[in-house]
Amino acid sequence: MKHPYLLLVVALILFGTTNAQEISDTSFGKGMINFVAKDSSFSVKFAPRFQVRYMADWQHDGDNYGSAEQNFLVRRARLKFDGFVFNPRIKYKIELGLSNRDISGANQFNRNTPRYILDAVIKWNFYENFELWAGQTKLPGNVERVVSSGNLQFIDRSILNSRFNIDRDAGIQLRHHTNLGGDFFIREKIAVSQGEGRNVTQGNEGGLQYTARLELLPFGWFKSGGDYSQSDLKRESTPKLMIGATYDYNQDAVKTRSNLGSYMFLSDGSLYETDQSTIFVDAMFKYKGFSFMGEYANRDADNPVAVEANGSPAVDSDGLPTGDVVLIGNSINLQAAYLFENNYEIAARFSTADYDAITGRAMEEQYTLGVSRYVVGHKLKVQSDFTYGTAGGNADFLEFRIGFDVHL
Repeated sequence: MKHPYLLLVVALILFGTTNAQEISDTSFGKGMINFVAKDSSFSVKFAPRFQVRYMADWQHDGDNYGSAEQNFLVRRARLKFDGFVFNPRIKYKIELGLSNRDISGANQFNRNTPRYILDAVIKWNFYENFELWAGQTKLPGNVERVVSSGNLQFIDRSILNSRFNIDRDAGIQLRHHTNLGGDFFIREKIAVSQGEGRNVTQGNEGGLQYTARLELLPFGWFKSGGDYSQSDLKRESTPKLMIGATYDYNQDAVKTRSNLGSYMFLSDGSLYETDQSTIFVDAMFKYKGFSFMGEYANRDADNPVAVEANGSPAVDSDGLPTGDVVLIGNSINLQAAYLFENNYEIAARFSTADYDAITGRAMEEQYTLGVSRYVVGHKLKVQSDFTYGTAGGNADFLEFRIGFDVHL
């Protein structure tokens, strides 16, 4: 069976059109299928999406920029399912990745198989404003990471996210929100997860990962969950602000970037372990077409350089140094944009990644300008951006990207 997911989609379409009690609200951008069982015991919403882009990069060799390296890419291609089971207070989400970037990362800890599953999580609103999540999904980390890749105002996320985010993992989460009076709301999110990222099937090699996040919304809720969607597409009529802070502790972590990066192997085939902590402080602001997002990230580790049991630098099975070191340091990402009445948007972003000297990596800075045209909000859009990057204070690269998103 070469295409099991295609067959699954066809089966769902046939099943939904012949047995659904009701298929409604199926205009573009609201899901390809909205199926509700006749006895209202479950529902399924199905929505495929993909992103296609063109990129051109000019690397600086110390004197000038060379010829452009060009690439056409299907960056993401995904199938999303969500709905409720038994009653509307028990919801679920399944998201499958099909592009090469979505499924890469096969290793001995996931049985050397493609990593198709992005999200597989059940969400139970068991009491008032308390919700229990169980399964694999995004941890409550930096706001930029939790924003869906389909709801970005640039072609892709910043270097803060690519170097320091804590991504997805399997475990449980407890979420709660409350009103502090007037329009002031507070949200708390706590997670306990495996600590090695998504789709790990071969046990837990290190310790567990513990994440806690607190969010303040002093001016009330954003329209349509806009605090986790970039660009002010709803054109907030009054100022809206979310301020968040996350602390993540990965006990006996075995990867170079908390639950991401590469495994740190030792000469006997075992894994090097060290406690790693990551802190995020971020904010999202929107008002009348203007949007701003700011983030700060910091990662530290008890003993960042991988060493053998005798304290010597880690080597592989052939006795060669691995050079494994936890990517510790800090990062800042600031971006702002304005959405015009014709749904064109201009955006600017400044990002830095400043690593500890022990990592041997030079400080990175990136300056990005973007232009987007939202045809049907984030569901159908064309985006482009241009980036100037430096490393160690010197010119490093130029990059131009253009692409489009389709989300049924």
